[in-house]
Amino acid sequence: MKLTVLPEDLAVIKLSPKLNPPSWIFKDRQFISVTYTDEELSIVCFEKIVPKDLDGDVEKGWSALKVEGPLDFSLTGILASLANPLADANVGIFAVSTYNTDYLLLKSEQLEKAINTLQACGHEFK
Repeated sequence: MKLTVLPEDLAVIKLSPKLNPPSWIFKDRQFISVTYTDEELSIVCFEKIVPKDLDGDVEKGWSALKVEGPLDFSLTGILASLANPLADANVGIFAVSTYNTDYLLLKSEQLEKAINTLQACGHEFK
């Protein structure tokens, strides 16, 4: 698979599911993921746009690997081919999927280890 490293650090945010997505997340629309469940409003966005005084759980320092797509819905094992070697290398991930492709978020301090691990498995980086 061909992968690209997104150019900026990301933040993962947990807010109350009673809230609407805050307007500041739309300042930079290159990468935003918003997910609601009955337990939370989860947001992934560029770290640089997160207000310092945000009232919620914020975890900064994430990097993202983008699987070059678009990917056909009939394909199987894409995430497993990435997640399994990373798990074996002790690299934790947070996966985000879109209509076109998949993204693997991992802590920025583990980015080099993740790239080396995936390259050793035959994955290519742009």
